[in-house]
Amino acid sequence: MGKLSILKEFWLYFWYCKKWWLAPLIIVLLLLGLFMVLVKTQTVAPFIYAVF
Repeated sequence: MGKLSILKEFWLYFWYCKKWWLAPLIIVLLLLGLFMVLVKTQTVAPFIYAVF
């Protein structure tokens, strides 16, 4: 239930403070983090370092 409450807090923050421009930034950061966690092989490592 803890993860769902964090998402609920983010949603409420976006809704009440009208910070919609933060949503794409957070989504991109989450996708990059997920990509880096899922792809931990040595063959992909040079490509990840080239992006950053």
